[in-house]
Amino acid sequence: MATVSPSWNYTLHLPHDPRAPGIARGALRLILAAHDLPDLAPTAELLAAELLANAHCHTKGPYAFRLLSPAPGRVRVAVWDTDPRVPPGFTTDKPPAAPDAENGRGLHLVRACADATGVSVLRELGASKGGKLLWAECGVPGW
Repeated sequence: MATVSPSWNYTLHLPHDPRAPGIARGALRLILAAHDLPDLAPTAELLAAELLANAHCHTKGPYAFRLLSPAPGRVRVAVWDTDPRVPPGFTTDKPPAAPDAENGRGLHLVRACADATGVSVLRELGASKGGKLLWAECGVPGW
């Protein structure tokens, strides 16, 4: 058995379809199981669900889901979409929506459950479609 795991990454390009977030979450579970990281599945799936729902609900174009391992025992869940605007709940301490509101708490939940979060705003250059990439990391405690 190897003592150092090589890094890996997977990208799934998704159409603007209501089934796409569920397909991406299923792929996430399979990938984590294949890399012997099933303990990360509940947190990573929650992070993915919220980032994917945000992309699906607030953009009109396609989006992409990326899962990568930046270090052994850690995963980064990332979602790219075509809208360059960064949601306020992701980068600021704006209070979440009221408890009875139907929307507005997901990205606060991501920030609370992730070990690290980040965003990159992408400019349109040549073949690039621009947009933004939101990401969140989680890891196996004590790894």
